[in-house]
Amino acid sequence: MAVRTATPTTGWLLRGADGRLTAYAAASGCILRWTETTPGGPEWTGPERLEVPGLEPYLSIAQDPKGYVYLTGLRRRAHEDGRAETDVVYATQFQSGRALTPWRSIGTPYGQDWQRAGQIGAPTLAVDSLGPQVFVRNAGGGVCGRRQDARGVWGPWTDLKGSHVLDVMSAAVTAEGRLELLAPAGEFVLRWRQDEPGGVLRRVLNTPAKPQAGSSSSAPSGDGRIVHFWRAAADSVLQMQEPDAPEGPDSETGAEGPAPVALGALGAGTGPVAALRTTVGGRACTVLAQRSPSGLPAVAVYADGEAASASWSETGDECIGAPALALDAQGRLVLAVLAADGRLRVARQRTDEAGLALGEWERA
Repeated sequence: MAVRTATPTTGWLLRGADGRLTAYAAASGCILRWTETTPGGPEWTGPERLEVPGLEPYLSIAQDPKGYVYLTGLRRRAHEDGRAETDVVYATQFQSGRALTPWRSIGTPYGQDWQRAGQIGAPTLAVDSLGPQVFVRNAGGGVCGRRQDARGVWGPWTDLKGSHVLDVMSAAVTAEGRLELLAPAGEFVLRWRQDEPGGVLRRVLNTPAKPQAGSSSSAPSGDGRIVHFWRAAADSVLQMQEPDAPEGPDSETGAEGPAPVALGALGAGTGPVAALRTTVGGRACTVLAQRSPSGLPAVAVYADGEAASASWSETGDECIGAPALALDAQGRLVLAVLAADGRLRVARQRTDEAGLALGEWERA
């Protein structure tokens, strides 16, 4: 079936504890799932259609160190009395290819106030050292969050403050379990971070920017830090928030912080960029993947400190949404996209060539 993506998102290709990759896509009222039949492919099962009545065509997905996959989305259901009920729902997949848990609601910050609940943004999910956390843009344009503890009990919604948030946020967690959250807003990019794994999220300095809605992504930098990306609203050029961005003593006030780095050499694109740290040619590198202006997937590679000199290489056929990146059971980088026909396409890193070279595209 065709996949309609309301808001592109990365992070939808994940490797389970058994080494098999799984790809997820949200369509209206359901999730489509593809799973490698054996670790490293090339054969896949799917797409399986997992019904989730009322689910908006958007997913935020995260994985914990055990390989458990958490999925969250926004569900809207019409009632006979004319009310439109909106709530945040989540499910968990414990093993590759197995059934998900039942979808459960964690409500919204507004209880039974359906009017304000209907104004929240799509949820963003991350799993820190204590468990999953969910964040939404609230009806006032700020950010609210809710976390699950080690016993599986969800705490109350908390107000993280902020203002003028555009909609979808992004988050990432370091290898030690420390979380950072990024929220694009009208004139700034807002950030929160934990000073220690599982700690309280602390507001840090705003980054002056005019970001494009639905374009942010976040990823570990490989050295215990987080790097954030988004696109400039004016020209769609990729922007990067460096992990070493300095902070002042007035970070709690939301005062203006350091400017982002414009990766002008990488050019424009659409939607969020996927980012993955891996080794290419014996060097630790960051691989980026985006949907280019032509509609084709494109890849760029850079070593630390060399982002400005990287350039995009287009590959494959036209895609929808945003690409995803992962490492397969053999340690090869895998680029995944949803083709214009709604089917999964993947290309794997060739190990018989220097640098990053992708093999033929596989059709799942």
